[in-house]
Amino acid sequence: MAMGFGRKNMEEIKTEEVKIWECSSETCNAWVRDNFKSTPKCPICNSEMVETTKELQVVNNNSIFSK
Repeated sequence: MAMGFGRKNMEEIKTEEVKIWECSSETCNAWVRDNFKSTPKCPICNSEMVETTKELQVVNNNSIFSK
């Protein structure tokens, strides 16, 4: 009898194209999801952020500050 130790039922990871803010600085590669950011300034280097999209895992933001 074969036992499946360590085998877990893996849920499919759901992804979607998400609006993000990406740092405009050449030396900084920070980015943040749009629904987790209120103003377009980089949280790392304080440079301007540029709106773009990225294919990401679905995450819900239940923050009272989200849009």
